[in-house]
Amino acid sequence: MKPEKTYQLAFSSCPNDTFIFKAIARQLIDLNGYCFDIVLEDVETLNRKAAKGFYDITKLSFAALGSLGDKYALLRTGSALGVGCGPLIISLPGRSLDDKRDDKTNPVIAVPGLGTTAFHLFSFYMDDLFASINATILPMPFERIMPAVITKKADFGVIIHEGRFVYKTMGLELKADLGLWWEDKTSLPIPLGCIAIKRDIDPAIACDIQNLIRKSIDHAFLNPDMAFDYIQTHAQALDENIIQQHIKLYVNNFSKNIGKEGETAITTFFEKAWDSGLIKKFGQSLFAC
Repeated sequence: MKPEKTYQLAFSSCPNDTFIFKAIARQLIDLNGYCFDIVLEDVETLNRKAAKGFYDITKLSFAALGSLGDKYALLRTGSALGVGCGPLIISLPGRSLDDKRDDKTNPVIAVPGLGTTAFHLFSFYMDDLFASINATILPMPFERIMPAVITKKADFGVIIHEGRFVYKTMGLELKADLGLWWEDKTSLPIPLGCIAIKRDIDPAIACDIQNLIRKSIDHAFLNPDMAFDYIQTHAQALDENIIQQHIKLYVNNFSKNIGKEGETAITTFFEKAWDSGLIKKFGQSLFAC
């Protein structure tokens, strides 16, 4: 279908997203006449802006998509699902999640935004194992969480992205692996982030863009060193080893195509969120095409 306009394409600066989209951003593949205005922002900012309909195509937490199903539909490419890749709960050494603070108040737990999949998984986990704890939740950008725990502004932190590769070097200790907990409970991959498109965009165009993202991923795997500077530029000073670990963990076959197993994981996640009252059900089809 002939493109009608320049489409706004928003994703995060994390290496998995820049790896997925670098062939589109640098026009290393044939874009079939499509033009994109590309914006990079952190995922929680993208979640909030999607609620206001800012971008045509956008990275979202699956949790956020669950609340925005009336505005956005899911593309089958570009998602982050997998095993061994979930959020972690960390603290300074010697702490337990059922500890009170020194002043006998409830523990403070820093989370990367209330609209994130990480917060939803944390809520599921706490309801399952620590339902009696009334923790104080402190939302903040993900890169501030570990410093907040180190400086004792928070007792615990729910960390995502590259945090799992560096928390030990910062003197922090693992309290729970939320991805492993989810996998043990469901035997399914964990749905973390996705690419969504506005529902008012023609489904044929949505399918074209979905295919372009798949081609961009294929190109990235075939040419991992090409345009690597694009990834490094946005990687927040991460060293190359951590960048490569990040990409290997979060970009996989589910990124190329969510598939049946991925669909089951997403549906299970949404059903759990509906039952917990974290999101409301929406009546439209989940996928754009």
